[in-house]
Amino acid sequence: MEMPTAPPRWPRPPACLPHDQLDVPPNGARISVAGLVLVRQRPGTAKGVIFITLEDETGISNVIVWRKMYEKFRRAVISGRALKVTGRVQRESGVTHVIAEQIEDISWMLDDLIRPGKVRAAYQP
Repeated sequence: MEMPTAPPRWPRPPACLPHDQLDVPPNGARISVAGLVLVRQRPGTAKGVIFITLEDETGISNVIVWRKMYEKFRRAVISGRALKVTGRVQRESGVTHVIAEQIEDISWMLDDLIRPGKVRAAYQP
């Protein structure tokens, strides 16, 4: 009988914190997270602020993109299916957010998920 194989791990960009470890760095620490874009929200009452929810294999991250950062990284924010976000950890009322300082479209990395063997071989724990 063939043993089931573990699902491939997503090839997270170097130095990105898995979402389930966002409680580790202190409030205000500069970190990077990466993941699939689940939701983009731009409420009319938020004065140009965009809220993005990212997901990796460990959980989700809430990202706040202020208007100035949106203008600078507009293309990635609008069209990216997967993003790498570098910013500051903010904890308030038991909720953790990443305040975006840099946003990179890493949608090209999703192709590695459909290449059997490559991801597992390159990123074994």
